Amino acid sequence: MAWQSPISPGISWYEASVDDRPEYPPLEGSTQTDVVIIGGGFTGLQAAYTLALAGVDVRLIEAHRLGDGGSGRNGGQLGTGQRWWPEEVEEEIGLERSRALFKMGEAAKAHLFDFTARENIDMDYQPGHMIVAHKARMEKDFRANAEIAAERYDYPHLHFMDKQETAQKVGSNRFHFGVRDAGTGHVHPMKLLVGLGKAAARAGAKVHEMTGASAITSEGGKVRVQTPRGTITAGKALIATNSYIGNLEPVTAAHVMPIGSFIGATPPLDDFPGVIPGGESVCDSRFVVRYFRKSKDNRLLFGGREIYSSEKPDDITTHIRRQITEIYPELKDVKLTHGWGGYVGITLPRQPFVREVMPHVTSIGGYSGHGVMLSNYCGKLYADMISGKATDLELYRSFNVPPFPGGAKFRAPLLFLALTWFSMLDRL
Repeated sequence: MAWQSPISPGISWYEASVDDRPEYPPLEGSTQTDVVIIGGGFTGLQAAYTLALAGVDVRLIEAHRLGDGGSGRNGGQLGTGQRWWPEEVEEEIGLERSRALFKMGEAAKAHLFDFTARENIDMDYQPGHMIVAHKARMEKDFRANAEIAAERYDYPHLHFMDKQETAQKVGSNRFHFGVRDAGTGHVHPMKLLVGLGKAAARAGAKVHEMTGASAITSEGGKVRVQTPRGTITAGKALIATNSYIGNLEPVTAAHVMPIGSFIGATPPLDDFPGVIPGGESVCDSRFVVRYFRKSKDNRLLFGGREIYSSEKPDDITTHIRRQITEIYPELKDVKLTHGWGGYVGITLPRQPFVREVMPHVTSIGGYSGHGVMLSNYCGKLYADMISGKATDLELYRSFNVPPFPGGAKFRAPLLFLALTWFSMLDRL
């Protein structure tokens, strides 16, 4: 199977709070198209939407429902720039290239806002994001981040917060200091995903749910994608499965690994006005990051548990409630109304994987927790590339994204050991 089922069988709060979630028919029989897209998340749907607007005949297949994967179940934080602070990689790639990548991230943000405004998609956008420090020794880096962003990246929206301000804005004394980003925010990912699916269909893309890809081949200038009920023959193909690649295509599977991440939702916290009073999203400085935010109806959505294998934990909410209580002791008796999980696709350098994995077949994924805006933008850039336009996608193509060590048999156990080690360091 090319698709891995979501870790959590429970219904997410996102799914429960979406009123209109259209169904799209499965593919019946064999067919031909200009471009076939495998995967109905942000990358695939945005590519389908942009290609259809350009008059390209495009067909997208999704193994389950649109939104059942990571795009519909994630933390909803947009972030700024790339996955990492730009100054972290200046020595490796140089200031000019680092600036280009930061600018690309800002273009991705602008594209998302422009797209949702144009298509009248209400994604419950709320402004503001904070990164908070769980270790006091990080102060120099946090202070420098805001200064460097303004001076070297023309981004004046970062503000260093001391311990008192951090405690007031987060509503907790747990953290030492932080950085507030006024130039970004957070969204309801399922509302965005549903709206994107509707927009792609309106534009003329042929969208098929419950249609998994069991094999993909490329020869004689044609790509063939095998599904349970027929074969799709196309001139080009986009693999946009991210961490849900399974054994469909080995190059992608070697470079993009799944990490299971879990989120819990509380009831509306009307009796606790001190919890993130400004409504920003928050993530901490741990390698195994904890991320949380308030929904528009005042729920706390908290993500913090990760696993590094395909196992399905027996209990989600107990672990998440323990982490919530560490930060907000006053919420120790608040029960969670929803608990769910999904896979995040990561690469070794935490940079997106963009590669032609066989003739006429491009694979894009591995956003490493920064995918809401980058995946949408990469989908657009792929479509622009197919239409013959020069795009920023070449910036990602030029990255050296190595495969995970260990081969197909040992890469998952080695990843488990490595990330368990970093998780231990977070606690020391």
